[in-house]
Amino acid sequence: MTTLELLAPARDLEWARAAIDHGADAVYIGAESFGARAAAGNSVDDIAELCRYAHRFGAKVFVTMNTLVYESELSEAERIARDMYRAGADALIVQDAAFLRMDLPPIELHASTQMFNMDPVRARFWYEAGFTRLIVERAASLDEMRRIAGAAPGLEIEAFVHGAI
Repeated sequence: MTTLELLAPARDLEWARAAIDHGADAVYIGAESFGARAAAGNSVDDIAELCRYAHRFGAKVFVTMNTLVYESELSEAERIARDMYRAGADALIVQDAAFLRMDLPPIELHASTQMFNMDPVRARFWYEAGFTRLIVERAASLDEMRRIAGAAPGLEIEAFVHGAI
């Protein structure tokens, strides 16, 4: 059986609470850094507060760290990822495969749309590497999503249903 999840973007704690209050099953929000939307960075304390709030209602919190990480930034990215785990985040949405090599606590990793996720072989590769969810490109067709899902049974597929395209 397929389960649908309403996942809403949240610029900050206030927006995330509003999304949850209006029925979102999950929200995604930017970490203090390493997020594609630099202006949408949130403190560890705010994310911890959001996680406590969301989890009371059975909602999940996914934290975006979806930029490429330079070698000189690896320890900082790992520190923030660990902080997000301690704050209660349910998953990290990442672009850089370096997160797979970090010594992270057991937190789910979601492959961001920036990872070129449209090829079924590549989707299977990311699943076998340790990603639990793959976010397809905004222009993905249902046929493309079916092929990707068929290549890696067990891999969750996330698709945008509203936005620029």
